[in-house]
Amino acid sequence: MSINRLAKRVAGFSLIELVFFIVVVSVGLAGVLSVSDVSVRSSADPMVRKQVIALAESLLEEILQKDFSDPDGVDGETTRATFDNVADYNGKTQVIFTDWPAGLSGYQVAIVVTDTTIGSGTTASAKRVTVTVTGGSNAISMTGYRTNY
Repeated sequence: MSINRLAKRVAGFSLIELVFFIVVVSVGLAGVLSVSDVSVRSSADPMVRKQVIALAESLLEEILQKDFSDPDGVDGETTRATFDNVADYNGKTQVIFTDWPAGLSGYQVAIVVTDTTIGSGTTASAKRVTVTVTGGSNAISMTGYRTNY
């Protein structure tokens, strides 16, 4: 009978073991929650990056579809609707894009058009178009060339 009493007395946890268990579980839980917080906080970054890329591609395509040189001989078109050649976009920002949806208002755009030549040996004059779109912590620059063909 004394062995049976001893077995009952040994079974269970002491207060020190219980406190130690609580501390270990709390530290582990805090680590897991901090990792979860970082991943949740940055979960929208890939979406913003895709939007920045899509916007830059769209603008670059719009610009490169314009004529190489001014078809009407009139310089100084001031609105997006009147831009008729690639050089009209030089130095423009998101301000000219008044028809953007409200969801794109947080994006910044800078457009640079420069004259350049491409090719080796036989060179052709071209216009280098660089579109830079910034949204949040994402900045994308895309470059395209428009030649006089």
